[in-house]
Amino acid sequence: MSDTGHLPPPDLGTDLVLLDVTDRVAILTLNRPAKLNAVTPGMSRALVRAIEWCDTTDEVRALVVTGAGERSFSVGSDIGALDQYATPWDFRNRVDYCDAIRAARTPTVAAVGGYALGGGLETALSCDIRLAADTASFGAPEITLGWIGGGGMTAFLSRAAGPGNAALMLLTGERIDAERALAWHLVSEVVPRAGLLDRARALAAVIASRAPVAAETAKINLRAAGNLPEDQALAYERDLQTICFATEDAAEGRRAFAEKRSPVFHKR
Repeated sequence: MSDTGHLPPPDLGTDLVLLDVTDRVAILTLNRPAKLNAVTPGMSRALVRAIEWCDTTDEVRALVVTGAGERSFSVGSDIGALDQYATPWDFRNRVDYCDAIRAARTPTVAAVGGYALGGGLETALSCDIRLAADTASFGAPEITLGWIGGGGMTAFLSRAAGPGNAALMLLTGERIDAERALAWHLVSEVVPRAGLLDRARALAAVIASRAPVAAETAKINLRAAGNLPEDQALAYERDLQTICFATEDAAEGRRAFAEKRSPVFHKR
């Protein structure tokens, strides 16, 4: 892979969401630390634009999602901003940043450095891989306010942590710390807070160095494996493998292996 250097981000229309791209790794930062990175409707629209841009350019092959400041990854939607929706139907049909993260073709890594609560937990769950700082905590506090999460909380929390552990979090609203999140398979690694973003960036760089069509296809296949019956999942995986095998990148991978060199992938 060639070094693409540092690229200016697209105009997101707000400084509350930052997008920085270096060497095909994008860092998407919720930048509202004074409000614990609570997400406003405007921020949600900016997040969607950022993710769509990452999916449409070959300059991004992996995406890290994180939060500014030491205290919080994100506490989800800004509760005060929820009154901006004129009707419950408008709220139901809102632009949802978690939907956008899950729909991304680009592989995503959550770097959770503090509170991941409510929609913040859903944001982390929507990413493909989750890394946590040793200071991180996770919770689904919506029940304490009279509602439940609506950004994939129940489905993705139960898949990650198991139905019983998910029930404990959903029905009590209580938080768990990073070590318990690791034990429950909610996160893949726990690292010291000071090294979190470096570790996430390094992991994303490894992903960005791999064949991008294969990486995007692996994401599709993971989703299918969790939703299809076993025989259909196996057949679908074989079809996706065949598609990948027919790409120029797969041919380059075979040539590089034979020539004992690192492959150079072009997303073709």
